[in-house]
Amino acid sequence: MWKLLVLILSCHVASPVMHSLKQLYTASSEVPDFPNFVSVVFVDGIQTDLYDSNTKETVPTQAWMNKVTADDPEYWKRQTLYLEGQEQISLRNIENLKGRFNQTTGIHISQVLHGCEWDDETGDVNGFNVHGYDGEDILVLDMKAQRWIATKQELLITQHRWNNNKGWLEFMEHRLNQECPERLKNSLGYQNSALKRTVLPLVSVLQKTPLSPVTCHATGFYPDKALIFWSRDGEELHEHVDQGELLHNHDSTFQMSVDLDLSLVKPDDWPRYQCVFQLFGAEDDIVIKLDPAVIKTNRVEKPSVATLPITFSAVVIVAVIFIVATGVLVYTKKKAKNSSDSPENSTELCEKLNAEN
Repeated sequence: MWKLLVLILSCHVASPVMHSLKQLYTASSEVPDFPNFVSVVFVDGIQTDLYDSNTKETVPTQAWMNKVTADDPEYWKRQTLYLEGQEQISLRNIENLKGRFNQTTGIHISQVLHGCEWDDETGDVNGFNVHGYDGEDILVLDMKAQRWIATKQELLITQHRWNNNKGWLEFMEHRLNQECPERLKNSLGYQNSALKRTVLPLVSVLQKTPLSPVTCHATGFYPDKALIFWSRDGEELHEHVDQGELLHNHDSTFQMSVDLDLSLVKPDDWPRYQCVFQLFGAEDDIVIKLDPAVIKTNRVEKPSVATLPITFSAVVIVAVIFIVATGVLVYTKKKAKNSSDSPENSTELCEKLNAEN
């Protein structure tokens, strides 16, 4: 079951016109520090919805899914109510399954994967529903044949009961082959409208130490169809460079970087090198020349010998002022304590001391 889930959820369909919506319920027993029920939704492999038994709330996990409320203001509330019911059903099912397999205690996992695939060219729809327990498939819905298939002897009674319930089969056919594709199309519409935007990045040239590679780093761009590379005399470099991976930012934008090894670059040749960032949909490239003036670093420069006497002199002057001021303050307080003079006399004494200094 786990191998099937990893394959289905992490891989995109080979056909460029095939889209999918997959919802996964996971119920667990005696798993520490983990919700005993979690529901996640994936559209074309991208997670869009999340619900768990701790928060008791369905929330979008992509910014563009917030647009659903413009067409359906009660969408998230309705999904929450539905999943609260599925939570109770899933928890009862895991207890029933423990009984079927003669289990009493221990960690156990029950999962349901259901959804649909839709070909936006042919219009073909394929609904699916798979039940798993402790990492193995136990019940699979054959949508075309309109029947459930049990893979374990312990589930034959459930297979017969579900296959004899024509109303249940009709409900599954309607939900998977009609409701699911409509929900999928709506989600794709929200996603496509968001994909049309183009956000340019902040591009910086960084270096940790004088002996470190120089990194050209771009962050905050959208979409993810972008290139970043070092060039020399206008030609892209393929040697002495290290291409970084495309990474996600918390705000749904992306970042990427590329390193240049300077050990083989002569200082006189620096002006020949450039960092180039290209974003799909943007009119112009972002180009930064290799220049010491634009390189950012967090290293602390050591003071030169010429500045040491000035720095030391400044420290000495501050120390002398501090010692004199402290001495005057102590002397004033001592004088005030041993004298019957008024506070005005103490002030007069401070003024005299200041005048003498």
